[in-house]
Amino acid sequence: MSLGLELSHWSYVAMLLFVVAGSWWLELAFTLRVLRRPRLLISAIVPVSIFFLIWDAFAINQDHWTFDPKQTLGIVGPFNIPLEEYLFFLVIPIAAVLTLEGVKVVMKRVKR
Repeated sequence: MSLGLELSHWSYVAMLLFVVAGSWWLELAFTLRVLRRPRLLISAIVPVSIFFLIWDAFAINQDHWTFDPKQTLGIVGPFNIPLEEYLFFLVIPIAAVLTLEGVKVVMKRVKR
């Protein structure tokens, strides 16, 4: 591949894309309009993400855990946290909200 990246470097990104593919279709299938309600998403994402990014930064700094450079793109942001980890805290909460909203729609239909 270009830039000297092997396919394994895309492992974390592939996992995030799998989550997107597995949950974001709910937006269209059930007309959830979650992605059109930024306040809902921000209230779900920001508080938790801040807490866990601080936790990540601390754990990385203390060598409690690391990210395998063979499975990431090598783009590192503030506090030595890989880009994929920042994306994780965006993609996963959105997927969770979409899933919960999708379940609500299905449960309403089942109750009818």
